[in-house]
Amino acid sequence: MKQKQFIAVLLCVVTPLAYAANTEMLDEVVVTATRVEQPLKQSLVHTTLIDQQDIQASQAADVPTLLKSLAGLEIYQSGGIGKQSSLFMRGSNSSHTLVLVDGVRINSATTGATALDQIMLDQVERIEVVRGNVSSMYGSEAIGGVVQIFTKRGKGAPSFNVSGGAGSNSTRRASAGFGGETGDTAFNVQLSKFKSDGISAIKPSIVTSVNPDADGYDNTSVSANVRQTLAADHSVSASWLQSLGDVQYDSSSARASDVNTSTSVLRKFSLVSDNRFAEAWSSKVQWASGEDEYKSYLNGVTASSLRTNNSQLVWQNTVTLASGGSLLLGVERLDQRVTSTTVYSKVERQVDSLLAGYTGTYAAQQVQLNLRQDHYSDFGTASTGAFGYGYAVSDAWRVNAGISTAYKAPTFTDLYGPASWGSNARLNPERSNNREVGVQYVADAHRLNVVYFDNHITDLIAANSSWILQNLNAARIDGVEVNYAVRSDETMFKAALTQQNPRDEQTGLVLLRRAKFFSNVGLSRQIGQWKVGGEWQHSGERVDYDINTFARTTLVAYDVINVSAGYNVDKHLAVSLRVDNLFDQDYMLAHGYNTLGRTLFIGLSYQ
Repeated sequence: MKQKQFIAVLLCVVTPLAYAANTEMLDEVVVTATRVEQPLKQSLVHTTLIDQQDIQASQAADVPTLLKSLAGLEIYQSGGIGKQSSLFMRGSNSSHTLVLVDGVRINSATTGATALDQIMLDQVERIEVVRGNVSSMYGSEAIGGVVQIFTKRGKGAPSFNVSGGAGSNSTRRASAGFGGETGDTAFNVQLSKFKSDGISAIKPSIVTSVNPDADGYDNTSVSANVRQTLAADHSVSASWLQSLGDVQYDSSSARASDVNTSTSVLRKFSLVSDNRFAEAWSSKVQWASGEDEYKSYLNGVTASSLRTNNSQLVWQNTVTLASGGSLLLGVERLDQRVTSTTVYSKVERQVDSLLAGYTGTYAAQQVQLNLRQDHYSDFGTASTGAFGYGYAVSDAWRVNAGISTAYKAPTFTDLYGPASWGSNARLNPERSNNREVGVQYVADAHRLNVVYFDNHITDLIAANSSWILQNLNAARIDGVEVNYAVRSDETMFKAALTQQNPRDEQTGLVLLRRAKFFSNVGLSRQIGQWKVGGEWQHSGERVDYDINTFARTTLVAYDVINVSAGYNVDKHLAVSLRVDNLFDQDYMLAHGYNTLGRTLFIGLSYQ
């Protein structure tokens, strides 16, 4: 293990940098870290931008495949693409990461998590990942951080794109879109289809009673948006996303002849008005609806049905101050409603929120302050805050430090589910206090972030000896994450390393399915019309519950090598090839569940 860690760090440090010596890093702009646009290099919290170039180079089909290459992020998926996934950010629970699509919540109000496994990258323009407590800007769930996904927008002259391909396990993938700008109107429409026969979700060698057949996945996704400029400082826009996934899966309690299937639908619709009423005052009003709908079937008969609707209204104002800083002021209203075949004692609640923020730069010093108060109609008020400070040692080097609080609201299942599930209407939110310090280097084509974090999470909801949910547990997660990237016209190198200690504060036991060390190293090179690349993913040992006995067991460390190649036939047409798990590594992310072996995918794209 120590040798592998050393090699990963060594690769990060001694990679040939001459390729990029005369190339400057683009002044990339992000919005998630402060809720307003700012250069990525000015973000005081550890933020990663995955742009369209990164998405295309990855040749990945879905969001989980892409995210697992980042520092601080671990992905578990139960049996291949389309199957239920969990995201552990900085070692926190899977329900401790807030996922937004174009600023809209699409999470389940009964589980608290978002079905990331149902979002296909053909619909995605870019992704911003902000690590650490950011409830002071976004409210509940943002204990580990925020993942914001932006759907494709129309840019430039109107044009169309078409792509498709096929690969192992009878995998087929196709996408088509049309978009651009004409006059004062920008628009885009994108349609995609993904289908695979898959593999058996559960290992028949471990659960002998399971149906050993392959468990496939079929996804149809569509997105559309339009933006109309009314005047120089005023515009309105509308956007829509729908993902429909048909999933075949295995249940450890099923008979060998049983067929388990489900349908999962994610929908998002939003209307936005952007206005600048004065030179120093910008305003944004957004009304949006986000839905998560899930239905399960046993042998073709409906077993359960569950739907969440998140209806949101946001008014956000940004005021530029005479001192050069900016003030953020906003109000929000969130209405959550649950419809289910399971009887809940309460099926709706409202959240009214106030938020304020300040960012300012004073010579070499930079500060960020955020405050937020959320009032729930059921359990009461949750208040959070964050303070960040940065000091520029030089034009390239900066030291950052921050302190913040966050929370996660109890779900409808926690509060109002059937008594047999241990629900408790007196539960309080889970709370978090985070401290971090880091250094950042941005110069020429190089970007480096090294961050130490220490997150203390209390009032974690767990069942007591009578199987009644209570605010019982506490967790402590500290560690170091490293992100390094260097990019030129011909070469791109990335390394992401995480060393952490996610543990139960009372017992000292490591939290389930989380490694103490994991890393990702990738290198790609443009050679004429060819582009070749490789990626090494490593994860250390993890602890899980045995799928048969429920006793704690250890999942062995693993190393996965992926390689890719692409050929540009001309400036519009390209052919791509990717081999994942080149050496056919047999490993588990969750005990008893399969992961994909060696797979091959060949694609063709035109734009």
